[in-house]
Amino acid sequence: MNQQERCLWLIQELLKEMPQYRYDVFPFTLSRQWQLLRSLMNVRPPMPVTEEFLRVQDAFLQQMTAEKGITDVDALPAAPSNPRLVLWQGDITTLKCDAIVNAANSQMLGCFVPMHSCIDNIIHSMAGVQLRLACHELMRTQGHEEPTGQAKITPGFNLPAKYVLHTVGPIIDGEVTAEHDALLASCYRNCLKLAAQNGLRSVAFCCISTGVFSFPAQRAAEVAVQAVENYLESNNQIQRVVFNVFKDSDLMIYQHLLGTGGSYQKVPM
Repeated sequence: MNQQERCLWLIQELLKEMPQYRYDVFPFTLSRQWQLLRSLMNVRPPMPVTEEFLRVQDAFLQQMTAEKGITDVDALPAAPSNPRLVLWQGDITTLKCDAIVNAANSQMLGCFVPMHSCIDNIIHSMAGVQLRLACHELMRTQGHEEPTGQAKITPGFNLPAKYVLHTVGPIIDGEVTAEHDALLASCYRNCLKLAAQNGLRSVAFCCISTGVFSFPAQRAAEVAVQAVENYLESNNQIQRVVFNVFKDSDLMIYQHLLGTGGSYQKVPM
């Protein structure tokens, strides 16, 4: 199969599972078909999936990522302020590293809103339906929602990253308090601890809590950099921590904090 054939096959298989989403006008272009496929993947509940589906889906997603271009974090220049820190602007799902960090919600199942622009949605979309199944098993075993500031680890499946670290950041509704700062710092610290416990050496962080969770970007970045630097002072296993940004405004904040122009590129999501 070529990419369009894979995409169409996957859509038809998902519509067999979820016939309520059928409609008369079918998209013609591959880009529009991908939007439909991604939307169906987003709303698909964590339920069993066939090996054939996974085989076709994995080939489709891995080729899509390869066409975007994969960036190896080991090849990125370090920040002048700390040789173990890196600033990079782009699509976190194209980073080759030991783990990327997902800003999850307390259900820990990924975003169910079709084509939502949050990092949770994007990571689950590019990893494949296996990621929701893995998260569902973690939550079933745990028996309760994920507390703010903790971390879980899953395989990366179709991502260039070997693993995904999932953490729930604080939600801001009103004034930002010292407790919010402490919870956000805990997200970064516990992700790094979990990475070290699993023998990982490179971790890429997104801007946790600064999207729909409404943590002010400047303050969140200050907390993030301080938490990571404090952890690295007492741990030698994590060799490279990437602060991944997407927006230009976040790039400028981290450039100031790290004293670097960074290594970055813009990749459409």
